[in-house]
Amino acid sequence: QVQLVESGGGLVQAGGSLRLSCTASGRTLRDYAMGWFRQFPGKEREFVAHIRRSGQTWYANSVKGRFTTSRDNGKNTLYLQMNSLKEEDTAVYYCATSNRGLIYSTAANANEYDYWGQGAQVTVSS
Repeated sequence: QVQLVESGGGLVQAGGSLRLSCTASGRTLRDYAMGWFRQFPGKEREFVAHIRRSGQTWYANSVKGRFTTSRDNGKNTLYLQMNSLKEEDTAVYYCATSNRGLIYSTAANANEYDYWGQGAQVTVSS
């Protein structure tokens, strides 16, 4: 049974930083593709970032240069470091893992992921 548990969400002022963590059980994260998505109220989940088994990363244009995803293999944990946060980054953030290696054109598709965390609320105030 694969379980992903996110932590680190919260309230931060615009321009500030937060780091989300995604800890896995039942799966060794370095052996699988991992992604981050976010969901705004009433909207579909939106791609944020992806990290391949190789460590190669991809980002949505809206967060490129501000967000960084990384893995700590020893802790079996995925991170999303979010800097220079904006009010429009306010959303519920999810980590996810895929049973398949994904290419650039598919990594942004939420349907390509098989397991999801419960979500972490990030609220950015002005």
